[in-house]
Amino acid sequence: MKVKVMSIIIIIIGFICLFLFSNVLFELILNIGNATGIIISLMLIFYGFFMKQFNTWIAKIWSVTRGKVFLIILSLVVTIILVLAIITTTCIIKGCHRKCDKGAVLVVLGCQVNGESPSLMMVERLKAAKDYLDTNPDSVCIVSGGLGKGEDISEAEAMKRWLVEKGIAEERIYMEDRSTSTDENIKFSKKIMEDNGLGDSIAIATNEFHEYRAGKLADKYGLRHGAVSAKTAWWLFPTYYVREMYAILAEPIVH
Repeated sequence: MKVKVMSIIIIIIGFICLFLFSNVLFELILNIGNATGIIISLMLIFYGFFMKQFNTWIAKIWSVTRGKVFLIILSLVVTIILVLAIITTTCIIKGCHRKCDKGAVLVVLGCQVNGESPSLMMVERLKAAKDYLDTNPDSVCIVSGGLGKGEDISEAEAMKRWLVEKGIAEERIYMEDRSTSTDENIKFSKKIMEDNGLGDSIAIATNEFHEYRAGKLADKYGLRHGAVSAKTAWWLFPTYYVREMYAILAEPIVH
C-alpha cells in the first residue's frame, strides 16, 4: 500500500514538472533548460508507473559486486549534481539581491525581439529598468543588445523605443547595439561609460535568475555592480532557471 501511494505521488510530481517545463514549447522555446526538465519529468513518470519492477531490478544489480560499484558511482554522480544545483541556486538568490551604489549607471541587458516588438522577457526587464530610472531621476542608462536572428531592429533600439514611449527622456539613454552575449553586453557598456565619463558603478537590469552571472562578468571587467531584478513569468522561470545553472557552471570554462 505504501509503495502504491509513493508511486502515485511520484507520478503526480512527474506530470507537474512535465507541465512546467513543456508549456514553453507553445512559445517555440526549446533549450537545454526545458530539455533537461522534460527528460527528468519523464524519468519520474516512468519510475512511478514501474516502481515495483524497477526496485526489484535494482536489488538484483546490488546483489553482485560489479552492480554495487555501478550503483555507488551512479549515486555519487547524482549527489554531485544535487550539490551543484544547491550551490548555483544559492548564487542565483544572492546575485539578485545585491544592492546598487547610489547614482549607478543602469545597464539593461537585451534579449529576444520579435520583429520590432520586445519579447515578454525583455518587457519584464524594461519594467524593472523604468522603475529604477523613475526612482533615480539623476541616473542614466545603457540599453545593451545587438541584432539577433529573427529581429528587424537591434535589441538596444527596441528597448530605447519602449523606455521613451513610457516617458524616459531620450537624453538619459545610451545605446550599445553591437553585443551578442552577456559578456559583450558588459564589455561594450563599460566602453560607453569610459568614453562618456560615467564612472565604474552599474546597476544591472535583467531577470532574477541572470543577475549572478551578469554580476560575475561585471567583476571580470572591473565594474562595481548591483542588481535591478525583473520578475520572470512563472511558466518561463523553470526552463530559464535550469538553463542558467548550466551557464553558471560553464562560465569558468568558457572564460
